[in-house]
Amino acid sequence: MTLGAALRRRQGGKVLAVTFDDALRSVLERGHPVLSRLGIPATVFVPTEHASGQEPIAWPGMERWVGTPHEGELGCMGWDELRRLRDDGWEIGSHTRSHPDLRALDDDHAGSEMRESREKCEEETGQTCQLLAYPFSSYDRRVKRLARATGYAAAVILDTQVAIPRRCMPLLPGSDPFELVRTGIYRHDGWGRFFAKTSLVARRVRSSRPMQMAIRTDSNVV
Repeated sequence: MTLGAALRRRQGGKVLAVTFDDALRSVLERGHPVLSRLGIPATVFVPTEHASGQEPIAWPGMERWVGTPHEGELGCMGWDELRRLRDDGWEIGSHTRSHPDLRALDDDHAGSEMRESREKCEEETGQTCQLLAYPFSSYDRRVKRLARATGYAAAVILDTQVAIPRRCMPLLPGSDPFELVRTGIYRHDGWGRFFAKTSLVARRVRSSRPMQMAIRTDSNVV
């Protein structure tokens, strides 16, 4: 199910929620056909300023591909394409307006990045937008507070640590809805890494008290 539906779900049992950041056009061209055959909807987080323009995505980490034969893969979906996904049962979430590091912005600028992106998603899709993916998974307590204040119900990060704080585990009692971890699956991940990353046993071990004590972690919240 979509991530929003999974977070609203109250009964037990296993849940699979697939998400994509950045709203790259390859999500529609390559990911959507595969998931459609499997009957799996997904949630895509869109940087709304890019969905309204034609320039390739070129924020830090992506800019090295500009001017190369791969530049064409940096295109963001437009709103007509995103509405096509919506019509197929997908969920459209916010990835802010311009994909900045929110921790580097003052309250007004960070707040407008989140609020205006949420409003644009709702205007263009006709759906309520309650989910945010922090760009670069960069956030702190102030950013979480601003996300809540600008109308979101939950925000997500990527799994970048050995130990996972229990507050970051979705659907667990006491979890923080503005700091929910997702497992990143990438092109270079083979089946062994895939199974290790998605193993429920492994996730339980990584979020256990002994692991927390062995590898002291407070995520990147300061």
